[in-house]
Amino acid sequence: MRKRYGLAVAVATSALLLTACSSDEPTESTTPTGGATGAAQEEVVIGLITKFPVDFYDTMVDAAKAWDEAEAGASVIYAQGESGTDDEGEIAAIQSMIAQGVDAIAITPTSPAVQGDLQKAVDAGIKVILIDNDIPDWDGKTAVVATDNGAGGELAGQWFVDNVPAGAKVALLQGVLGNPSLDARIDGFLKATGDHITVVATVATDCDQTKGLDAGQDIITANPDLDAIYAACGPPITGALGAVEAAGLKDLITVGFDASPDEIAAIAAGTQTGSVAQFPDKMGSMGVQAAFDAVMGKSVEALIDTGTDMVTAENVKDYQ
Repeated sequence: MRKRYGLAVAVATSALLLTACSSDEPTESTTPTGGATGAAQEEVVIGLITKFPVDFYDTMVDAAKAWDEAEAGASVIYAQGESGTDDEGEIAAIQSMIAQGVDAIAITPTSPAVQGDLQKAVDAGIKVILIDNDIPDWDGKTAVVATDNGAGGELAGQWFVDNVPAGAKVALLQGVLGNPSLDARIDGFLKATGDHITVVATVATDCDQTKGLDAGQDIITANPDLDAIYAACGPPITGALGAVEAAGLKDLITVGFDASPDEIAAIAAGTQTGSVAQFPDKMGSMGVQAAFDAVMGKSVEALIDTGTDMVTAENVKDYQ
């Protein structure tokens, strides 16, 4: 763990040097040792890097800030990309964190493309905690703090089995292709639904609201008898709702993944059917806690599941 020296240390050291200069007697060298009187303070510095500015990650950051305020032995610094695919932005943030000498990095990785720079951090003695998304083939990480996305997909799939008729025609809005967490939400859904549904379209959206709107319009045009849409993340299902409304398909089932504030509002208003809730606040607080524990030499579980829940009109009040 790197030592961080506060202003009191600098003032005390300056006073010591002035005393030495004004005295004829030799002065013994003194090293700060910590404590409330201004000596050296050991503080764990954690860099939290999130993908881009949306409610999900803002909630995560807010939880990390609350944790930071309560933990006197740590300080959290922040960086954020510009989109869900901004690999370059995250790589620049990682490099900056390394240059600043942080003790740990907690990051929601945009893709495996950031692995190389995260490995440089590990090689520099920095602990790395992955949040929300895993990089499955990389063994440099200390832990993954995330939703069990496969289980979340299965939760949505089981809801479809219980609530839509056999043979229902369903369109899938994927997230960012190749992102393990987002792919798992589709894979888990298909595992649970099996042959209960008929998939008529599968479209990648990069978790982008506008792309969700465009995909929704194209899918509805090509499949006027569509029964349902399932999306792997919040923004594209929010976009698709615009296409559903424009087509006048009031009975079309729409299920997303994230239970973002926009989704919760739509579920409460009756314009969206449901969503798989994640808990970004837990990801934020548990992610920086895992980073702190790792730096302090404590045992950290390799996979920390932050949980999921199915939100519908029946329980939406619990999430408002």
